Amino acid sequence: MTRTLVEVDDLAVWFPVREGVLRRHTGDVRAVDGVSFAVREGETLGLVGESGCGKSTTGLALLGLERATRGHVVFDGTDVTGADKSTLRALRRRMAMIFQDPYASLNPRRTIGDSIAEPLQIHGLHKGKAQRAARVGHLLELVGLSPDYRHRYPHEFSGGQRQRVGIARALATEPRFIVCDEPIASLDVSIQAQILNLLRRLQGELGLTYLFIAHDLSAVQHIADRVAVMYLGRVVEVAASRDLAADPKHPYTRALLSAVPVPDPRRERARRRILLEGDVPSPLHPPSGCNFRTRCPDRFEPCGAVDPALQDVAGHQVACHLHGIVGEHVEAAVE
Repeated sequence: MTRTLVEVDDLAVWFPVREGVLRRHTGDVRAVDGVSFAVREGETLGLVGESGCGKSTTGLALLGLERATRGHVVFDGTDVTGADKSTLRALRRRMAMIFQDPYASLNPRRTIGDSIAEPLQIHGLHKGKAQRAARVGHLLELVGLSPDYRHRYPHEFSGGQRQRVGIARALATEPRFIVCDEPIASLDVSIQAQILNLLRRLQGELGLTYLFIAHDLSAVQHIADRVAVMYLGRVVEVAASRDLAADPKHPYTRALLSAVPVPDPRRERARRRILLEGDVPSPLHPPSGCNFRTRCPDRFEPCGAVDPALQDVAGHQVACHLHGIVGEHVEAAVE
């Protein structure tokens, strides 16, 4: 069995809210609130959910770019959340991030060659201009761009080309683990497929491990081996991509899948779209019990009192009272 490269245990990232002249602490925005999952070496784990559910904050916390309020992130046997500055610096050479907006992540006043070479300078790799230039040229070729482009500036490229530059920069230090934070969200549909195919090719050639963050479940299914579904700071279901699509166990996952278009016109017309009632609650004041209960079409009494933990259900990990001990008691009572 493939070993675990990244293990996340009860990760929480809360942001304090301070009000008034004295800046008194009045509460916490629970952006991430008790997330647990594992990423196996060489796989792509998709992390999917609505905007504001805490996906990007989770990705930043995995790289040590956001401080954890509690919990642990262990990368290749080293605890990222408890690492000192020197250890974290060494870890970041083996971890990288691809950002959503390729233009915002590149300095418009620097050539793309300088931007790609920056991580090499920070970590003291490929010393000397000639070595760095050769490395930059190789990285540009690796992502499908000409080495001659290294003298150009970000504004001279299309969105898809800029994202390729961002990928080249992420690969500069030869990382093992890359957090892809909605890397295709700002691109045209035709370009999205090209970037997804590029990421898959690079994974095969370089043995990379990805956490692929997106709100588009169809894109995640295209690239991910397994998918973790996130809602209001918590993971509600984890399963293999095919199993999740074929038989979703959590009501929120079913709602997300019902919004994914089906290529067959007949099936598209016949299927039922699940429309969730109400709005996503504020992470400043999340509901008691299950976070999803205020919008869940299947909610019942235990949902407001007990916070469901992830449990194994037919190959899935699901946090829902419809399954497990509580669900069995309810079914027995009905019978």
